[in-house]
Amino acid sequence: MRDFLTSITARAGVLKGILPLNRAAAARDALAGVQLASMDIPQVLGYARIAGMPAVTGLYTVFLPLIAFAFFGASRHLVVAADSATATIFASRLSTMAPASSAEYAALAATVALLTGVLLFIARIFKLGFLADFLSRTVLVGFLAGVGVQVGISMLGDMSGVPGRASRSIDQLMLVVRETAQIHWPTLAISLLVVGTTLAFKRIRPRLPVPLIAVVAGIAASDLYHFSAHGIAVLGPVAGGLPPLRMPQVTWQQVLDLLPVAASCFVMIVAQSAAASRVFAERYHESVDTNADLLGIAVANAAAAFSGAFVVNGSPTQTAMGDIAGTRSQFAQLVFAAVAVAVLLFFSRFLQYLPHCILASIVFTIAIGLINLRTLFAIRRESPGEFALAVFTAAAVVLIGVEHGILVAVALSLLRHVRHSYRPHTMILVPGDNGVWVPEPAVPGMQTRPGLIVYRFGADLFYANDHFFVDDARRLIDQAPSKVRCFVIDASAITDIDYSAARSVGELCATLKHAGIEVFFARVNQYLRSDMDRHGITPIIDASCIFNTLHEALRAAGVVSPTGT
Repeated sequence: MRDFLTSITARAGVLKGILPLNRAAAARDALAGVQLASMDIPQVLGYARIAGMPAVTGLYTVFLPLIAFAFFGASRHLVVAADSATATIFASRLSTMAPASSAEYAALAATVALLTGVLLFIARIFKLGFLADFLSRTVLVGFLAGVGVQVGISMLGDMSGVPGRASRSIDQLMLVVRETAQIHWPTLAISLLVVGTTLAFKRIRPRLPVPLIAVVAGIAASDLYHFSAHGIAVLGPVAGGLPPLRMPQVTWQQVLDLLPVAASCFVMIVAQSAAASRVFAERYHESVDTNADLLGIAVANAAAAFSGAFVVNGSPTQTAMGDIAGTRSQFAQLVFAAVAVAVLLFFSRFLQYLPHCILASIVFTIAIGLINLRTLFAIRRESPGEFALAVFTAAAVVLIGVEHGILVAVALSLLRHVRHSYRPHTMILVPGDNGVWVPEPAVPGMQTRPGLIVYRFGADLFYANDHFFVDDARRLIDQAPSKVRCFVIDASAITDIDYSAARSVGELCATLKHAGIEVFFARVNQYLRSDMDRHGITPIIDASCIFNTLHEALRAAGVVSPTGT
């Protein structure tokens, strides 16, 4: 019966992240789901704070959206709920359109979730899961570090009791510095206690739900000692019960204004969720279906939009927390959702006593966790250029905002790739020890042997690098120690040539042949040969000068090929 159910659901494309599931696994995941809820519920309350939404909406994100992904997603480990990165992205724009926590703001946030879900659904239809590959891990580390700095700065006011709020991170930091005389010292003391305790236990006892303990203790102390009467700000009345289902009411102009915000959330969701699902699938030797996960997150965001919540994401941080708790399937997330329902129905009234400073302190520790110094130092050690990109991305997020920062991150990732293709490594085969030819960087004045240059170009040829290829070849030939008779192009790294590059390469070959220099192409694969035939390069150099191996090309050039080529 269990195998039959698995077969039916597999054909329907649902419950991939749950089935197969036996009784022992269900019991294990149920316990893990409760453990995850104890660690994560304070976090999602904090994410609601980052998003500028009422605290209860954080609980909404771990109800219907969590259930939606469990049914339609494929990853057994991905936790789809509120997330600091996406919350920061849309909050930075919505704060300029409506007052935080207002009904209009909530409608705008729900619209962003709905638009993000539509974009994710379109990506699923066209199988665009590969888009995750265009945001490099290096730039993503820098982006999340920038988000961590920005979120941390935004929490300083609540943590210190300083009134006022600025929209830009630098302005918020300067506000806190200018108003140090208004620091409420009991509020700051509570904040430092929560931050210090949370960070300490994260190192020595990571599975201990310190944020939950801080929330419960803070609520109890606030109620017992009347914190609000002593100047310590609290949440106030929190709506209980299950979320109302409704369509967000916004104008078409607002929809158009929110599309760029949804696009930024879309990029971050695709990058983060794909990275998280791949990491844990590889850890447990499971398959990855990025496109199915896109569908699951699309439905989860639609559920968030209709239930008064905000954008949800496949969070690497919360997925890692789930792994620590012992989750091995989405059944644990269903149990997590059941715990959230219990809190909404029976315990939400106690949240009114929760001090703002405790929630802000929990968010501050989340922000610190986004700054992965160990990875940044590893990047600096291995690749200083990529480290500079990561730092630049982090600075862009802090200085110009998260919404534009994600676009900078994508642009930098693509530019880095284009830069390597635009200026690839080029080599010349030269005599080495024991008669073996070895590749050396192509520097004018070098040649393989008198009268011969074997030139290797390290990338596909396209419109942006064809002039580099032509100029480099001409410099090598013009500055060779002896007159060049044969120019052999090792095309082992070239799999494609576009129209513009074909024109440049064809003109170079024609010029060299006119000057009495024979041109040979070696290690030409079938795809490159097809391009050469289609673009008319083959007739220029003659088909007899194109070879599958370097040995054949050298023999045609009248050279006995040594070993090592």
